[in-house]
Amino acid sequence: MTEFELKSFLIENFPKENEKCEWKEFKSLKSSISGRQGEDLISYISSISNMEGGNIILGIEDKTLKIIGIQDFHDYNIDNIKYRILGNCTNLSSEGFDIEEFVTSDTNKIVWILKVPKHQFRQPVYAHKKAWQRIGDNLVQMTKERLNNILNENLIIEDWSKKIIEGASIEDLDKEALKKAREEFLKRNPKYIDEIIKWDNKKFLDKAKLTIKGKITRACFILLGKEEEEHYLDSAVKIRWNLKTLENQDKDFEIFSIPLILSVDEIYKKIRNLKYRYLREGTLFPDEVLRYDPFVIREPLNNAIAHQDYSRKGRINLVEFEDDHLIFTNLGTFLPKTVENVVLKDSPEEFYRNTFLVEAMRNLGMIETQGGGIRKVFNFQKQRFFPMPDYDFSDEKVKVTIIGKVINEEFAKILIKNPEITLEDTLILDKVQKRKKLTDDEFIYLKKKKFIEGRKGSNYISYNVIEPTKNKDLLADYINNRSLDDRHFKELILEFISKSGKAKRKDIDNFIIPKLSSALTDSKKKNKVTNLLSSLRMEGKIKSLRGYFWEKV
Repeated sequence: MTEFELKSFLIENFPKENEKCEWKEFKSLKSSISGRQGEDLISYISSISNMEGGNIILGIEDKTLKIIGIQDFHDYNIDNIKYRILGNCTNLSSEGFDIEEFVTSDTNKIVWILKVPKHQFRQPVYAHKKAWQRIGDNLVQMTKERLNNILNENLIIEDWSKKIIEGASIEDLDKEALKKAREEFLKRNPKYIDEIIKWDNKKFLDKAKLTIKGKITRACFILLGKEEEEHYLDSAVKIRWNLKTLENQDKDFEIFSIPLILSVDEIYKKIRNLKYRYLREGTLFPDEVLRYDPFVIREPLNNAIAHQDYSRKGRINLVEFEDDHLIFTNLGTFLPKTVENVVLKDSPEEFYRNTFLVEAMRNLGMIETQGGGIRKVFNFQKQRFFPMPDYDFSDEKVKVTIIGKVINEEFAKILIKNPEITLEDTLILDKVQKRKKLTDDEFIYLKKKKFIEGRKGSNYISYNVIEPTKNKDLLADYINNRSLDDRHFKELILEFISKSGKAKRKDIDNFIIPKLSSALTDSKKKNKVTNLLSSLRMEGKIKSLRGYFWEKV
């Protein structure tokens, strides 16, 4: 767009500076990113994130909105500046943080728009070890009142499941469901073995936290209510099981209703959990396992029941793609920040949508509430060398995909031959296997552990991980990936020399070496640049000049 069009766009979308928007000239980025506290970019990012999030526009004259453009980028670009900012803004989430570049077609002026996410729950964002905020036109260190507001935030969620059902009684509960509830409660609470036989249903239900002083709750009715009395719930509580072919053709389906403590067993019986056989390297005897460990089916299903947003009056779905994978979906946003937090920290969630229902299901042995259930599912998949579960939180749904087979034999061999790879490592490496985009933090983590090489978006498993497998196919893939990477760096060198007219070797090193794999030592990085230059010279694309200069042919 032209400079006039860009200015019109900015005026329309970012008309004035406030707690959500900041204009900054910052013609030179060298000392503007992390420089003088209270005046540099990271201080402004902290201030905006600590309110509701917003935008910072770089290359714009303060107050006038005149487009000046960023003129000196130092050695920054959109990708590497993100690492610098994230590394200097404590608690700033990489998710939602983005930079968009605009170049005017007529005047060639460059403007960056930084999209700054709101601070994470109870986590102020710090720059220079201080939390910042904006008061009027002034950027100031955060007030004690605002800091306390963030540190003591409450996530208020109405507990739909706790509500008493007026008119419902124990007579409206299913006898078989009650019997099973007692059995499961005793398994979870063996200390009551001598007492439970003396309890009448009213006392048992109160003890199991299904009722409140003898009054039937929605949680109680979801788990134990008679199917014909479902009208007592103001939401249709249904689970739909659907069998499909891999071509997505329907083969069978059934809809299950309350009492769900019995329905989950019926649904489990529907799933074609056949034996899966695969050969381990070095033996002719196959490993034989069920496609899905029973826990791997029950945990996502019971979690869907526990965390369904019943106020939206939808149903839970379990889609089985025969002999391949299962998909569980329930309505409602995922309350923990990420599934990685739940798996890696192995800690309980702070909040639940249906707290009363969750506690009742825990007492009946249906779910874990110490953060361990989901982690166990990941561990079961890792032990079989199957892909990690996929979690999708789009459209205000939780969608969990469990694959019941090895989808990448080479990746399985890597796990087998590298037993030191932890669940945490596997969780992120699994994204590489599935060719999913890594977050900045994940990319940096794998690079530091020397598990991957290459550039972000074009990364691949490193030689350090492949070498123990002694697998020729994996080695061939690695060499092919590395050659593609070399081609990229050659193109960068050619462009750098072309735009420089001629370039000194020292300048080429300073440009290319920071972009090379962290798996290489400093001397190997320098040798790699030498090899790239030699290859380009032999291809007749560049030539060397006196004084260690290179010129494009």
